[in-house]
Amino acid sequence: MIKHSLSSQDPEVDAIIEREKKRQKEGLEMIPSENYASAASLEAAGSILNDKYAEGYPGRRYYSGNIHIDEVERLCQTRAIKAFGAEGYHVNVQPYSGSPANLAVYLGLLKPGDTIMSLRLDQGGHLTHGSPVNASGKLFSFVFYPLNAETEVLDYEAIQKLAEECKPQLILSGFTAYPRKVDFEKMAAIAKSVGAISMADISHISGLVIGGSHPSPFPFADVVTTTTHKTLRGPRGAMIFCKEEFREKIDKAVFPGMQGGPHEHTIAGVAVTLGEALRPEFKEYAAQVVKNASVLAQTLLSQGLKLVSGGTETHLMLIDLRPFGPGRGVFVTKALEAAEINVNFTTVPNDPSVPFYPSGIRLGTPALTTRGMKEKEMEVIGTWIAEIVKTFANVPLPEEKEKRSQAVKDFTKALEENEVVKKIRERVNALASKFPVPGIDA
Repeated sequence: MIKHSLSSQDPEVDAIIEREKKRQKEGLEMIPSENYASAASLEAAGSILNDKYAEGYPGRRYYSGNIHIDEVERLCQTRAIKAFGAEGYHVNVQPYSGSPANLAVYLGLLKPGDTIMSLRLDQGGHLTHGSPVNASGKLFSFVFYPLNAETEVLDYEAIQKLAEECKPQLILSGFTAYPRKVDFEKMAAIAKSVGAISMADISHISGLVIGGSHPSPFPFADVVTTTTHKTLRGPRGAMIFCKEEFREKIDKAVFPGMQGGPHEHTIAGVAVTLGEALRPEFKEYAAQVVKNASVLAQTLLSQGLKLVSGGTETHLMLIDLRPFGPGRGVFVTKALEAAEINVNFTTVPNDPSVPFYPSGIRLGTPALTTRGMKEKEMEVIGTWIAEIVKTFANVPLPEEKEKRSQAVKDFTKALEENEVVKKIRERVNALASKFPVPGIDA
C-alpha cells in the first residue's frame, strides 16, 4: 500500500496547517476556551474510525460492523464516569459539541415554551443559555438571574427568590465568562425547592473539576453537560451526564432527536483524553492552571487594571476596560493579537456598549499551562498585557455605527508599524520558543 503524506497529496492545505503550527508555537494562546490536545488524542481523532457509521448506541446500532466502535464508545463512557466521580449517572458521549448537547437537554426534558432560569449572556452566560439570537432563546422562555451589581458575583439569595417567583422547569448553572467558583450544591437545592430540574454546564471548568481544583456538580445536579476541549484538553466534542431517571429521554434527544451518526473518531480521541485525565499529573496540571490564573490576575491588578469581580478563582479573568471608556475591547484585542497574544473581546456586567464592540476582554491560562508555563511567566506576561492595554485602550469607539468597522480596520493597519507592539511581540516570540506545544513538538 502506498502511503501518501499530506504535503505531497495536497501541498496547499499542508502549507496552511504549517503556518498555523508556526503561529501557535510563536504566540501565546490565552483564549480560555482553547487548549492543546495531546499527540495521542489527535492521532485517535484522526484515525480510521472516521470512516465508520454508527447510528444508535453500543449494542443497538442501525449499521453492521460496529463491534470495535462499541468497544471504544463504552470505554469512553466508563472513563468519563470514573474521571468525574459520577457513579450513579449515565453519560452520553455522542454530542458533536456543547451547543447541541445543551439543546438536546432542553428538547429531551422540556416542552417548547417551558421556563428556564440562567445567567444572561452579557453577564457571563453562554449563547445556548437563552440568548434571543440562539435557538434556545427562540424555543424556550428564559428568565435571567443577575449578578450582584456591586460584587459582580452570583447572589444565591436573589436566585432563590427569583425561582420562587417564576417557578421554572429547569435552572441552569455553569458559565462561559464567570471567574468565580460556583456552588453547585446550592444551585441544585434551589432547583429542588421549586420542583425544577437542576442542570450544570461545566464546559469551561471540566478539567478543573476532574483535577479537584473546582467544586464538582456531582452528585447534586440532575444533568451535567460539558465540552471535551477547554480545560479538559481533548478534541472538540461534548458529553451529557444525567441521573438514571432521565437516561432514556436524553439518549433519544441526542439520537435520533438532534443528530445522526456519531463521530466515533472524536469519541476515541475523547477516550484518550479521559485516560490522560485519570493520571496523577492531571491534578497537578489543573492546580497549576488556577495558580497561574491567580498570579496573572494579581499582576494585572498591580498594574492598575480593573478585573470583573476583582479577580479570579478559576482559569479565566475579565479585564474591565470601562475606566478607559466604553467599547474598547475590540481595539485592545487587536493590539494584543498584533503582539501575538491571543484573547477575545467580551461584554462585562452592565456593559454600556454593544456585544460586537464590548468593553472587556476575556483571557485565561489553560493553554499556557499545558505548554509548561508557571507563575514566573504569568508575572512577565501580565506586565506585557498591561502595557498593551494602557497604550491602546484610549482609542475611542466612534459613536456613528457606520464608522466603527472602518475605525477598527484603520487601527489594525496602524499596528503593523507600532513600536510598542513590535517590542512586545519580540519578547513574546522569545518566551514562546522555550516552551513546546503538545501535538506539534515531539
